Amino acid sequence: MKFDLHTHHERCGHATGTIRDYIEAGIKNGLQVIGISDHSPYFASSVDREQPGITMAKSEFARYVEEVLKLKEEYRGRIDVLLGVESDFFPEVADVYRKVYEQYPFDYIIGSVHLSGGVSIFNRKRWNGLTDRQKVEQKELYYDLIEQSARSGMFQILGHIDAMRGFYPAFSDIQTDAVDRTLQTIAKYDIAIEINTSGKTKDCGGWYPIDEILERALHFGVQVSFGSDAHVPSRVGDDWEEVAARLKEIGFREWVYYKEKQKQVVPL
Repeated sequence: MKFDLHTHHERCGHATGTIRDYIEAGIKNGLQVIGISDHSPYFASSVDREQPGITMAKSEFARYVEEVLKLKEEYRGRIDVLLGVESDFFPEVADVYRKVYEQYPFDYIIGSVHLSGGVSIFNRKRWNGLTDRQKVEQKELYYDLIEQSARSGMFQILGHIDAMRGFYPAFSDIQTDAVDRTLQTIAKYDIAIEINTSGKTKDCGGWYPIDEILERALHFGVQVSFGSDAHVPSRVGDDWEEVAARLKEIGFREWVYYKEKQKQVVPL
């Protein structure tokens, strides 16, 4: 059973291709299940499209859901198309997002932290001039947000939980107990983390999260899922077989996806 739960499309403004293009790529690449999970709008903003080029407009969201559901029916029997969304997590307005999501029949929601301390996690400059202590504080702030997202009850999967290393590979070397604390919380709330292969396209040059985190996740009983985080159709299912092999080497015996918010277990 080959699946990919993390794909984008042109609505977000920084991906190419239509939803249909990603579904067709999934079929071509041997997937039985594909999840469409474009970036959530900034629902708490006073404007329709807060940041063009980062996510879709609020006015597009219902059309996005409608299109996925229509394609789900069209492709039934060929590939299982799942309705998802990659949701930002802002604790101060989490209820605004929660109320929107309750209106739609999502198969799953990926919770991803993209802003920490009001700055993009991918901003290389955020590390300039920081002392070692300040770097620890920044890492702990990031993982506190991820831990809060796990506690929120809004998500089935947490996205790219060490993506802060994307353009700052030294992030992994910053020592703190925050990662273990976060993994323990994720396990307690029975949420999966994704192995996200888009890290290979960044400066860090590898999947999210690193093997050390996956080993700790296994130790604490955290389940794992898979997402290419494809922003071009050609990356759908990217490195799926390699990830499966590595997970088995680490000691995992299964991974999961979600349908109608119910966990579907797939043996490795």
